[in-house]
Amino acid sequence: MLELVLANLRVRPFRTLISVVGVALGVVLVVLFTGLAKGMSEDMVKRASNWKAEIVFTRPGGMDASSSNTSLSTTYAERLLQIEGVESTVPVIRYITPNPKQRWGVQQIDGIDWEPFAKMNDMKLVQGRGATAVDEVILDERYVKDEKVKLGDKIGIFGKSYTAVGVFSPPSGARIKMSLSAMQNALEAPNKCSYILVKLKQGANVDEVAARIDQALPGNKINLTRDLIIDAQDRIPALGTFLRVLVGLGAFVSTIFVLLSMYTTITERRKEIGILKSLGASKGFIIKVIEGEAFLIGVLGVLLGFIVAFAASYLIGDFFELVFSFSSGWIITATVIAIGGSLFGALYPAWKASGIDPVEVMVNE
Repeated sequence: MLELVLANLRVRPFRTLISVVGVALGVVLVVLFTGLAKGMSEDMVKRASNWKAEIVFTRPGGMDASSSNTSLSTTYAERLLQIEGVESTVPVIRYITPNPKQRWGVQQIDGIDWEPFAKMNDMKLVQGRGATAVDEVILDERYVKDEKVKLGDKIGIFGKSYTAVGVFSPPSGARIKMSLSAMQNALEAPNKCSYILVKLKQGANVDEVAARIDQALPGNKINLTRDLIIDAQDRIPALGTFLRVLVGLGAFVSTIFVLLSMYTTITERRKEIGILKSLGASKGFIIKVIEGEAFLIGVLGVLLGFIVAFAASYLIGDFFELVFSFSSGWIITATVIAIGGSLFGALYPAWKASGIDPVEVMVNE
C-alpha cells in the first residue's frame, strides 16, 4: 500500500506541493508567533528580574508599556528615604521612541544616575565608564553586539548624536542609558522622572513598607517588582486569546488545504479507484490509501514548516532585534495540528472515494 500511496503523490507533484505548502503555512503560523510571544516574554522577564529594587514608585500610568510619562517629581526620592525600611532610591526616566533603524518597532532609553543605579542593582561596567555629560550614553552588551558598536561611536537619539562611553552588564531595563540630567535636559523636564526604584533594608517586609509608603505618600502608584516579573500572557490578557485564535487558524489552514486538494484529486481519479474496487479493493483499503497520502502530506508539511519557521525567526531576529524562544509544547502542538488536520481534511474525500461504484465508472468512462 505504501508504494501505491507514494506513486499517487509522485504522479501529481504540483498538487502535492501545494498541499504540503498549505500544511507548512499552518505550522509556520503556530511556531513563529508562539515563539515570538514566548521569546519577548522571557526577554522582558530577564531584564526586569535584574532589578534588585523591591518597589517601583510612580504615578498612575507611569509603568504603561508605551508610556514616556515624566510626571513624577524627583523630590519623592528624598521623601521615600525618610520612610522606615527604605535603604536607597534611584529616580529613572523611561523614554519610548520609534526605532530610527527600523520601519516599525520602538526602542527604550533610560535616564539614570549610573553609580547609585549600579550599586542598587549589582551591575557593572565591562568597558569604559558611566555616562555623565549631556551627550553621552552607555549600552548593554547585546546592543553592542547586535549593532556592532564600539566605544566612541555616535548613537542618534532625539535628533542628536550621543557618544557611547561605556558597556554595562547584565541587561536591565533599556539597552541604552544616559544620565538622568541629560534625559531631563533633552525632554525639558527638570526635576522630573518616570518612576523611582526603591531598595529596602535587609530584613524589611516588602508589604509593610509598601503600606507605609502608601500611607505617607497617597495618590501615587506602588508596584512590587515581584509582581512585574510575571508571564506576558498574564500581563497582556489578549495575548492568550490571540494565540488560541492563531492555533485555530493554523488548524483550519492545514485542514482546508488538504480537503480541497484531496477532493479535487478524487474527482480526477474516479477511473483509477473504480479499477481498484473492481479488482477487489475494499472501502477500508481505499480510505487507508487516501488517509496515507494525507498523512505523508502532513509529515512533509511539518518538516517544511519547521525549516521555514526557524529560518524566518533567525532572519527576523537578526534584522528587527526580536527575540524568539521555541518551546517543545508548541512544537508538538503544531505537529499534531498539521498531521491531525491533514487526516481530518482527507476524511470526507476518502469516504467519497470509497463509495464509488466500479460498474458506473466503467460504463461512463
